[in-house]
Amino acid sequence: MSVLQRFEKRLEGLVEGAFAKVFKGVVHPVEILNAMQREAEAHKAILVGGRTLVPNRYVIDLSPYDHSRLAPYAAALAQELAQSQAEFIGEQAWTVYGDVIVEIERGDGLDTGMFRVSAEVYTADQAPQASYEPPPQQYPPYGGQQAGPPPGGGGARNVRLVSGDGRTFPLAIGSTTIGRGDQANLRLPDVGISRRHARLDFDGAQVVLTDLGSTNGTMVNGQRVSAVALNPGDMIQIGTTTLTFRVDG
Repeated sequence: MSVLQRFEKRLEGLVEGAFAKVFKGVVHPVEILNAMQREAEAHKAILVGGRTLVPNRYVIDLSPYDHSRLAPYAAALAQELAQSQAEFIGEQAWTVYGDVIVEIERGDGLDTGMFRVSAEVYTADQAPQASYEPPPQQYPPYGGQQAGPPPGGGGARNVRLVSGDGRTFPLAIGSTTIGRGDQANLRLPDVGISRRHARLDFDGAQVVLTDLGSTNGTMVNGQRVSAVALNPGDMIQIGTTTLTFRVDG
């Protein structure tokens, strides 16, 4: 039985036999799951060792009508979507950081039957609405105890960003948000940078850069990116600021 078939079977139990009635005339959850799978495919990043990293957080914007119709089932539906997406990612032998998270929100301006799916690599610095914890052998959790030492050494590498004017910004294990707002860990006074522009996730061995839906985008080596694993010497451009990714050891 495929992931989609298992998902439909669980949905039938979720609404206790009222499956066809509940979802008649509104966006169908299977369409949402299909879109989430396409988002994962579109945002793949290759990690050291050949592993493929895909987003683990998916935000679903529904039209106001669809959102109101599905509201009684939203939490349970988000849970089922998260579990099915985790199963799909496992079947592809892809990797995620931590849990697969799904959030269902009201998307003002969307017509009935229309929806949006956005995806990102996400680390748990806030409580999700719904999540599904995948098997640890397929989805190594971000941070915490590792099964073995990081590639290339016995401990965490020293990594940093170096600006064009020579300033150095060391990166600690965990998440570092870049932006010009008060909530950013690394604040840069550049009007071309969003308040929360991008995030760097460092697990001791690998750094993944994720654009946080910034207005002007994030560039790595001249290419616009949504999420990418960084290599030593990569040039990151946000706004008019250029940062070089450096690794010691």
